[in-house]
Amino acid sequence: MSLQYQAPGNATVADAHPYYVSVTEIDYNASKKEIEIACKIFTDDFEQTLRSVYNTKIDLYKPADKKLLDRQIAGYIEKHLKLYIGGKNAVLSYAGYEIEGEAAWCYFSVPGIQPFRSIQIFNDLLYSHKEEQVNLVHVKINGERKSTRLTFPGTDAILQF
Repeated sequence: MSLQYQAPGNATVADAHPYYVSVTEIDYNASKKEIEIACKIFTDDFEQTLRSVYNTKIDLYKPADKKLLDRQIAGYIEKHLKLYIGGKNAVLSYAGYEIEGEAAWCYFSVPGIQPFRSIQIFNDLLYSHKEEQVNLVHVKINGERKSTRLTFPGTDAILQF
């Protein structure tokens, strides 16, 4: 979805500026030794990207085949969002998605993760859809939260705790 912003006093549509943003929340659950991930992506942008990637009709609100759509969502995000702990790829496990307003929340977990102090993130979600795409990433470990902003063509960040 493109968010529209108009400066105060300007009422023309021509002055509107679209924004393309995703938000990824990464939380380390120490008691479960698990990373919990939630990606918020505007539904229309996500549908357009999935249509382009899979060359098929995509409807996140009323999927014709929910199991197929789940595989497509998981496959796309697992290719475009990667986490590395201690230099090793932390394999994402898809848990599902839900629609909230105009956005899709996609959920993943990574079980069996020992405490860590550094995480490397690769995120190029929707970069193929719009070069204006901005991917915000928030990571929380033991109550400490750090964030980063990735803009095309930047895909990588390392956060130290």
